[in-house]
Amino acid sequence: MSGERHDVDQAVLNRYSTAAGACETELCCPVEYDERYLEAIPQEILERDYGCGDPSRHVRRGETVLDLGSGGGKVCYIASQIVGPEGRVIGVDMNDDMLHLAESHRAEVGDRIGYHNVEFHKARIQDLSALIADDSVDVVVSNCVLNLVREADRERLFAGIFRVLRRGGRAVIADIVSNQTVPQAMKDDPTLWSGCISGAFREDRFLQAFERAGFTDIRMLGREETPWQTVQGIEFRPLTVEAIKAGPKTCCGPEGCC
Repeated sequence: MSGERHDVDQAVLNRYSTAAGACETELCCPVEYDERYLEAIPQEILERDYGCGDPSRHVRRGETVLDLGSGGGKVCYIASQIVGPEGRVIGVDMNDDMLHLAESHRAEVGDRIGYHNVEFHKARIQDLSALIADDSVDVVVSNCVLNLVREADRERLFAGIFRVLRRGGRAVIADIVSNQTVPQAMKDDPTLWSGCISGAFREDRFLQAFERAGFTDIRMLGREETPWQTVQGIEFRPLTVEAIKAGPKTCCGPEGCC
């Protein structure tokens, strides 16, 4: 089993390294982005974007944004324009080729939009403790990456997302979910795992993972009724979830806190 797990992990690195150099259409779900924000982003990045949703639509001006699995940087560069010069965007990815693609255009995009508020770091998204301080981020976004994290690390991943958010902050996560439990034989298939299929969360367990980490007000922002793919009778579809890290009570009058 350990050898199979190593093969799966290596397959993720290899596949996305290849996809950083040439577009791989099988990694993509059809996603529509706000055209206003694409003009400043080089075509090389747009062509090598792999995701299943657009969490940047839920980012607000002035926020600090953390993008987990930032890849070629597309969502980061969209978010940078939404948060404006007073905001900040941090991209984290473990793949050197994807980081190089994103970083190589950072100055260019910043010059185009008139300010520089994006930074990229190499790390596994489940290992944020040395990189991102507690209670320092307004919104954590991710686009079709959590499913690539091995199951043994997922509790730590969600705990890390919760830790870095400020009180009242939120996670906006687009990912692939399944309608049934994925059998182990599919999970051990490197091609299916690296293709964002066999590592998919079962839909109900995806929502439960936020709850177990301490999030409240968990809601679906988008769910595709038509499956993206059906493999061995199991349906896989994109789902976007928002989850809030509850803040302290606030005082709203002479009667006290409400």
